[in-house]
Amino acid sequence: MSVRDELQATIADMVQRGKGILAADESTPTITKRFQAVGIASNEETRRIYRQLLLSTPGLGEFISGVILYEETLGQKADDGTPLPELARSQGIVPGIKVDKGLTGLANAPGEKVTQGLDGLAERLAGYKAQGARFAKWRAVYAVGPDLPGRLAVQTNAEVLARYAAICHEVGIVPIVEPEVLIDGDHGIEQSETVTEAVQDEVFLALKRHRVQLEYIILKPSMVIPGKAHPVKADPVEVAERTVRILRRTVPAAVSSINFLSGGQTPQEATARLNAMNAGYPHLPWLLSFSYARALQEPPMALWKGEATNAAAAQAAFLHRAKLNSLAQKGTYDVGMEQAR
Repeated sequence: MSVRDELQATIADMVQRGKGILAADESTPTITKRFQAVGIASNEETRRIYRQLLLSTPGLGEFISGVILYEETLGQKADDGTPLPELARSQGIVPGIKVDKGLTGLANAPGEKVTQGLDGLAERLAGYKAQGARFAKWRAVYAVGPDLPGRLAVQTNAEVLARYAAICHEVGIVPIVEPEVLIDGDHGIEQSETVTEAVQDEVFLALKRHRVQLEYIILKPSMVIPGKAHPVKADPVEVAERTVRILRRTVPAAVSSINFLSGGQTPQEATARLNAMNAGYPHLPWLLSFSYARALQEPPMALWKGEATNAAAAQAAFLHRAKLNSLAQKGTYDVGMEQAR
């Protein structure tokens, strides 16, 4: 199979109506913090058991087409010895891998970050591919403030995202391109919209400059929402209107799927806002879907609490949340469905 055929096959398997992507790629410090919040000890074994619980949820493949794994998880096995990527594949879920190496300060740009990990990326991707990964994810972040993000941060992160995507394509890996506009702060939704447009404009200019074939990427952007400290919260209709307006201005039709990150939203907010986009704008050139972490995992993690006796209840809550987001991807979700199982 040629590299192009590999890319096309992965896109076809991942981009499906009614399905989205599970982000289960939390770093060890991040998942430790989330475990501690609900009283779970974080060690390699508890992390393995938890991610096995997610991937073995009966029926998950009806609503989830891909899962982003952390490097530790890619090499772990289920209780019966099945590698966790194979456990995902058994449900028709494509395994992928987070490949960036985290954030560092951007020189001469106070308060700004750039993502590390390009050195040796091609070699690492080849190894991950041998372990079963068919796609990758790279996250860039943009702080919002009175003078943030600056032009240097917008351009530098776009360049890095494009270089990452080009390297992925060379080895037959589909890249998820994630430019996250952070919700930390008290900025209003108007500033969020302005920043999101500038960020996505620059990302696609860089992708074109690096000759990345847009048909074989997945965009994972932020929704246009105000900062979490802003006194006025945005309703789903306004979020949908502003987010879709920016997508129309910045994202070429060649991109097949836009899978939003949840980025600090509650599970209910992330679902309702995705639904508003699909219900209100049914004829867009891209599939509008989800690639959620906490917005999918928060309910099952809180129920599980590290106890085997809670596993079935946790899986039921996880499947319910996945189903609600599947409905939102079709524009048929209703808040009354939150309690029905």
